Amino acid sequence: MVVVELAVVLAAIVLGARLGGIGIGYAGGAGVLVLGLLGVSPGTAPFDVISIIMAVIAAIAAMQVAGGMDHLVHLADRLLRRRPQQITYYAPLVTYGMTLMAGTGHTAFSTLPVISEVAKENGVRPSRPLSIAVVASQVAITASPVSAAVIFVAAVLEPFGVDYLQVLAVSIPSTLLAVVLASLVTNRLGKDLADDDEYQARLARGEITFRPQTEYVARPGARRSVVIFLVGIVAVMSYATAVSENVGLIADPALARNEAILVIMLTVATVITVTCGVSTPKILEMSTFRSGMSACVCVLGVAWLGDTFVQHNLETIQSVSGGALDAQPWLLAVVLFFASALLYSQAATASALMPAALALGVSPLTAVASFAAVSALFVLPTYPTLLAAVELDDTGSTKIGKLVFNHPFIVPGTLTIVLAVLLGFAVGSVVL
Repeated sequence: MVVVELAVVLAAIVLGARLGGIGIGYAGGAGVLVLGLLGVSPGTAPFDVISIIMAVIAAIAAMQVAGGMDHLVHLADRLLRRRPQQITYYAPLVTYGMTLMAGTGHTAFSTLPVISEVAKENGVRPSRPLSIAVVASQVAITASPVSAAVIFVAAVLEPFGVDYLQVLAVSIPSTLLAVVLASLVTNRLGKDLADDDEYQARLARGEITFRPQTEYVARPGARRSVVIFLVGIVAVMSYATAVSENVGLIADPALARNEAILVIMLTVATVITVTCGVSTPKILEMSTFRSGMSACVCVLGVAWLGDTFVQHNLETIQSVSGGALDAQPWLLAVVLFFASALLYSQAATASALMPAALALGVSPLTAVASFAAVSALFVLPTYPTLLAAVELDDTGSTKIGKLVFNHPFIVPGTLTIVLAVLLGFAVGSVVL
C-alpha cells in the first residue's frame, strides 16, 4: 500500500506540474481525496500559514493600487541609470530587494524592461544583468520576511527549536552574498555586444530599438504607501524579535507571533487604503493579489497532500530514506532543486518536501541551509519572468538554445543556489 500511496502522491504532483500555477494546489487536494478513499486519514492542512499569506498579500496589493510598486520601479530606474556600466552588479540587487520587500518574484516584471534598456544603451550585453536579475528575484523569495515559503518553513521548523528570525538570519545573508558573488561571474559570460555578430547584424538591419525615457509622475499616496508597508515589515520583525524565546523581551505575549503578523498586515492594508485613496475593488484585480491567492491554494493542496502521506507512512519512510539523508545531508538540496524545477513554486516545493525531510530526521541546520534550493525555477526556460527577459532583449543575447537547457539563466542560477546552500551551512552553523 505504501507504493500505491506514493504513486498517488507522485501522480498528483505530476498532474499539478502539467496544469501549472494554481493547478498544483488543485491536484494536491485531489490527491488527498484519493488517499482518503484508500483508507488514509487526512493530515493537517496548513491554515495558519495560509491566513498569514492572505493578510500579507492584502497589504501588498493595497500598496500596488496606491502606486507604491510603480514608485519602487522609479527608484530602481534612477539607481540603475546612475551607474549603467555596473548594471550587472546593481540589477540583481534591485530585483532581490524588491522581492525581499514584497514577498513575490513577480515584481521583477516591472524592472526587467528598465534593465534591458539601460544595458543596451550603454553597450552592456543584456543577457548578463537580465539573467542574474531574474535569478535574484527568485532566490530572494527564500529570504523575504513576508513570502509564503519563508512563513511555511518557519512554521514547520518551530517545533524543532528554530524560529522565524533564525530562518531569516541564515537565509538573508547567505542568499544575498550568493547573488553578489554570482553576479561577478555572470558579468564575464558571453561576448561583449561590440563583438557579438548577431547583435551587429541586427543593428545593421535596424532591428534594435531604443525606447525614449518617460517622465515619472508619482500618484498621490504612492510614496506614503511604501513607507507604511515598510513600517509594517519592521513592526512584524520587531515583534517577532520581542516574543522570540531566544530574546525573551516579552515573556507572555498577548498575541503569538503568527497572530501578530495577521493583525499588523491587515492594519497596514487598512491604513494604506484609508490614507492613500485606494479603491478596494481594484485590490482584487492586482497581479500581486492574484499570485498571492494562487500561492495560498498551492500551499493548501500540496502541503496537505504531503503531510497526509508522510504522517501515515512515517516509520516506513524513516527506515528507507533516513540513513541516506543522515549520511549525505546535502542530498536534500539536490532533491529540492529538481523538485522546484518541476513545481515552479518555492512555497509549493517547501510545502511538499520540507515536512517530509524533517520527519526523516534531517537536522534543522540542513533544512535551513538547503532552503535556497527551492528556487530553481530557472532550469526549464518556461517561467514567466524568464520568458519576459527573453522577449524584452531584442539584441538576441538572451535566448533559449535548441537544446532547451542551454540558456543564459542556467549558469548564474545554478551557481547562485550552490553558493547560497554552502553559505547557508556556514552561517547556519553560527546562528542555529
